[in-house]
Amino acid sequence: MMQKTKLATAIAVTCGLLTGTAVAKPAKPAQYKMTTAVPAGIAMPDQVKTRLGTLKFFDGFPDDASVEKLYDNLDFQRAVQAYLLALPAVSQVANRNEILKLGPANTTVPIFENRMDSKSLFLTPNTETPYSWMWLDLKDGPIVLETPPKVLGAINDMWFRWVVDIGLTGPDKGEGGKYLILPPGYNGDIPEGYIVVKSPTFSLWAPWRSFVVDGDPKPGVDLVKQHTRVYRLADAANPPQMNFVNVSGKDFSTVAPADYQFWEYLNQVVQQEPSESLDPVTLGYYASIGIQKGKPFEPDARMKKILTEAATVGDATARANAYRMRQQEAFYYEGSSWQLPFLGGYKFETQPGVRNLDGYNLYYFMATGVTPAMESKMVGQGSQYAWTAKDAKAKPLDGGKNYKLHLPPNIPVKNFWSVILYDNQTRSMLQTDQQFPSISSQNKDLVVNADGSVDIYFGLKAPSDKVNWLQTVPGKGWNTILRLYGPLDPWFDKSWRPGEIEQVK
Repeated sequence: MMQKTKLATAIAVTCGLLTGTAVAKPAKPAQYKMTTAVPAGIAMPDQVKTRLGTLKFFDGFPDDASVEKLYDNLDFQRAVQAYLLALPAVSQVANRNEILKLGPANTTVPIFENRMDSKSLFLTPNTETPYSWMWLDLKDGPIVLETPPKVLGAINDMWFRWVVDIGLTGPDKGEGGKYLILPPGYNGDIPEGYIVVKSPTFSLWAPWRSFVVDGDPKPGVDLVKQHTRVYRLADAANPPQMNFVNVSGKDFSTVAPADYQFWEYLNQVVQQEPSESLDPVTLGYYASIGIQKGKPFEPDARMKKILTEAATVGDATARANAYRMRQQEAFYYEGSSWQLPFLGGYKFETQPGVRNLDGYNLYYFMATGVTPAMESKMVGQGSQYAWTAKDAKAKPLDGGKNYKLHLPPNIPVKNFWSVILYDNQTRSMLQTDQQFPSISSQNKDLVVNADGSVDIYFGLKAPSDKVNWLQTVPGKGWNTILRLYGPLDPWFDKSWRPGEIEQVK
């Protein structure tokens, strides 16, 4: 009987090893001359209960079912992280692909001659300054960008990183200038007389804003048309004709997709840009899910299913991160719902060289355009932003309810301020009966209280005829940005503070 039992045990162990089925280990391992006591935490139990279900092992070797679960989980985890890391690049692709429908890069300048309104879908734009919005292509060599005077803007690379400022906060100081932009790896001659910019990517986005004069956008728009030129350095003697396209009121979308198409957009950037332009770890995440430079992106049915779900979870995670931010340093005032869009500066860092991943995801999910001029302390220059999707009680802003925002006297701006409403789904301007869902100090009909303060009302109907009112939509959430152009010291030292958004009857 004893011999039969030993034989059965030996057969069970052998079958377990061959089939991957977990077999219980002896209560006490055999002791040999060279046996070392294994510290706790090293050995894997035969079975462990996890969020993936029960995983089974034969002396640390996973069985078939566990391996399948673990690899599915690993691919899904990497895909979700890849999604969050790729938000900037995919946002750039969506922007570029839609804009280039208007004409080729370098010679096409889309311009919002009557400012941007809520008809177009763009991530959190403003309604007060006419945008010029062009794409630059360096694949055929260095190009020259001649910029107009009196603009405020920047150049961002294809990974949505800041390259250089243009205009008032840039090297040309708002006087207009000739920027010579060199492609990756360029080692040719560099002529004198230019502001030289070295680009890490071949594709670049160059947006800037001009300013209205006494409520009229035309003078700024005319300067853009008169002075903007783009041409290859080799064509400096005979530059091509520029094509200015008025895109005010156009119903097109530059917002990135949040489904399987997201990965196809990411693949475009990986294939088109030099690998040296991004760090190895991030490229490693993309490669691990099948997106690798020089190779076709052809996921099988299993991987396509994982990537589709990961895009949904990635988008959901970005929304949780933005609308329910858990880092307290993201809030500008203690006990406030007002958040800063730049968490960790324009590089999104917790400390030099260390990425603030939540700050990074928040910004690129909600917005476009990165420059130090949007977050650095530049008294009387650049711009500052406060953003919220919640009311004074930290509840989501509801389009079916009525609210009030009080801005105390002496709003600290050298130039002007604005409050603009956005849709939580698209992060674009809220679409209502109002063409421009905004209140601004540039509005000729702005109602200012006797003490210099301003009250703004939000809801389905205006509480009276003589108020600053923004229309909302029942059943739809919204968020808002307070913009300060030319912010002054009281903003930076927090001696001036906007009110919270209070619900009213």
